[in-house]
Amino acid sequence: MTSNASAATPTPYDARTRIAQIDMLRGLVIILMALDHVRDYFLGGPGMAGIGGNLLDPTTTTPALYATRWITHLCAPTFVFLSGVSAYLQFTNGKPTPNLSRFLFTRGLWLIFLEITVLSFGWNFGFPYPFFLQVIWAIGWCMLALAALVWLPRVAVLAIGVVITLGHNLLDPIDARELTGLAQTLWLFLHDGGPVFVGEQPIGLFAYPILPWIGIAALGYGLGDVFADKSEKRDRNILSLGLAMLAAFLVLRLAMVYGDPSFATGPEGDWKDWRLQTTGGAMLMVFLDVQKYPPSLQFTLVTLGVVLTLWPLLTRLPKMVQSVLNTFGAVPFFFYLLHVYLIHLLAIAVNAAVGNDVGGLFDYMINVFTATEKLAGTGFALPWVYLAWIVVLALLYPLCRYWQGLKARRRDWWLSYL
Repeated sequence: MTSNASAATPTPYDARTRIAQIDMLRGLVIILMALDHVRDYFLGGPGMAGIGGNLLDPTTTTPALYATRWITHLCAPTFVFLSGVSAYLQFTNGKPTPNLSRFLFTRGLWLIFLEITVLSFGWNFGFPYPFFLQVIWAIGWCMLALAALVWLPRVAVLAIGVVITLGHNLLDPIDARELTGLAQTLWLFLHDGGPVFVGEQPIGLFAYPILPWIGIAALGYGLGDVFADKSEKRDRNILSLGLAMLAAFLVLRLAMVYGDPSFATGPEGDWKDWRLQTTGGAMLMVFLDVQKYPPSLQFTLVTLGVVLTLWPLLTRLPKMVQSVLNTFGAVPFFFYLLHVYLIHLLAIAVNAAVGNDVGGLFDYMINVFTATEKLAGTGFALPWVYLAWIVVLALLYPLCRYWQGLKARRRDWWLSYL
């Protein structure tokens, strides 16, 4: 009998065929993610340009801006959750645990390296550039964690995911700002997020602290058995899981006692508590404005709840739409690498073409957080943001289609890292 603790017989599924909905779901959220990043570089107006703007504050936003920002909350938790699901499906596909663990470990290191180098530069376009440590960074660390967790039984990984996801908000009272030195850096890295300092010099941003995201990845691995089931049962169970998450979110959000720090007292407390709003629109906006950095329990429940509820609808979409989603979702990291540079370059080109000063779009991340006045002369109204988004998708589609075909035809080991 094998000593591999995770080698309990998994639920069989047709390992010869990719689960189409997984690629389509990835494709859907990566398209939404591109909208978020186009908005970062293209949206103009006072307080609106750049990554640092808050489009969810009902006192300053509009319904269209709010919806444009909120819908993109679905992206990161879906990517991280599906990274765990995909790891489990590789196990059910017959990949031995040592091989799976080694792959997750090396790919995790590769993603972290690229986030620190190629992607951080792509966001900034300047030297020296700050490290912008966000979703690829988080997925990289999740893969390192999964490289260890895959040696455990699936149910044990599920339990770890549930404990972290349900319980990490109990750690909210530990405030990194009250810590110093290595302890502060470690807590920013694990739970709170925030700027990274060497001495008194900021060198980057922990945008995605890793502990809550590891919980979501472990949750995906632990629930992988649901995705490995036969299609009709799988769709039914995933829909039930999504509805249960949404119900749990509604209970927690109505009670306002646990699972999100957005109603805590403080200078923003008057607009972060939905019960204090004076209009129905503001109440709805604040009700749905749950904390992403780090992802609170309520954030995880509502975003994954929406995504999993949509799952059975994916195969009911028109075939052309399914094909486009499948193409983008089959090569998500390839898309991600290209879209950062394409969006940034396109923003520079379009702003220059209409006579805007593009100086602020170089050293962009530094300007977003320390010199927003350099971005005041750039950007466009929201309809132009959507047009730029469509252009970006149109330019990326043939490249992704080619890369999807290449990966289907060839089995070179390095293709699995892109």
